Amino acid sequence: MKLVSVVVPCYNEEEVLPVFYKEITKVTDQMSKDYPELEFEYLFINDGSKDKTLQVFRQLADKDKRVRYISFSRNFGKESGMYAGLKNAKGDYVVVMDADLQHPPKFLPEMYSYVKDGEYDCATTRRVNRKGESKIRSWFAMKFYKIMNKISDTEIVDGAQDFRFMTRQMVDSILEMSEYNRFSKGIFSWVGFNVKYLPYENVEREIGTTSWSFWGLFKYSLEGIMAFSTAPLAISSLLGILSCIISFILIIITVIKTLVFGEDVDGYPTTICVIFMLSGLQLFCTGILGQYLSKTYLETKHRPIYIAKETDEMYRNRKQKNKKNPTEK
Repeated sequence: MKLVSVVVPCYNEEEVLPVFYKEITKVTDQMSKDYPELEFEYLFINDGSKDKTLQVFRQLADKDKRVRYISFSRNFGKESGMYAGLKNAKGDYVVVMDADLQHPPKFLPEMYSYVKDGEYDCATTRRVNRKGESKIRSWFAMKFYKIMNKISDTEIVDGAQDFRFMTRQMVDSILEMSEYNRFSKGIFSWVGFNVKYLPYENVEREIGTTSWSFWGLFKYSLEGIMAFSTAPLAISSLLGILSCIISFILIIITVIKTLVFGEDVDGYPTTICVIFMLSGLQLFCTGILGQYLSKTYLETKHRPIYIAKETDEMYRNRKQKNKKNPTEK
């Protein structure tokens, strides 16, 4: 038998979880019939949800022994949720997907068909359009991928998602990259392996609204650029050289205008403009250096990527203990 671990990071997904559970079990039960060698486990990650997501996990764990969960002590972010899921997954194959049904479970049989024979180490979906997204958000997303692929040696496929069906070998390789500042899209590409991309049209959320704001996505894109490219550091150096060249040219022009043509040069406006230009360049370059330094600072602290407050095992043990000692709280 081969175990497939379905990892599902969740943040405030109380409403959609019952629908997701119904859909995923429908697909996996059929897969178990079509492929008798497969069995499944569902590993849910509660990323500090403020609604009743944890209570839903407990209810699912009560009625289905295949359900496992890890509940964080606070919100650590989706990247930490995916890492926790990959680290605690027991399967020979691991699936990463969202609970909002934007990652359709119906793709799982096709994904497995590409991975099971060993020709591919990973099968993932790639959006061919961004239906349902605002035009501004879509434009920025496309520009991010273009810029990222130009300045980084790691190619990130435009439209590729975190919805993946991976072999244990690929998962173990990803876990070896235990960096604190994580950008999974880049990590998936960096480790290599043979990947099959399945095109599909974008699907909107079944229930609720996304927790990703424009500002959150912008910060996440900066995380990716700094994690897989040193180009911004080179840009700051080039800006410094360029500003020196411009300043030198301006000095020559000023000297020629004064000595050759006898023109008076207004000192105050010229000085103020030069000060503002050079100060802006210095602050910009210092900011770039500060961002890289801050990432290095966080890495050297060796803080845990996540902290688990409750797991399905803890919940089941506590429940069993309460049955044996009903008078204890």
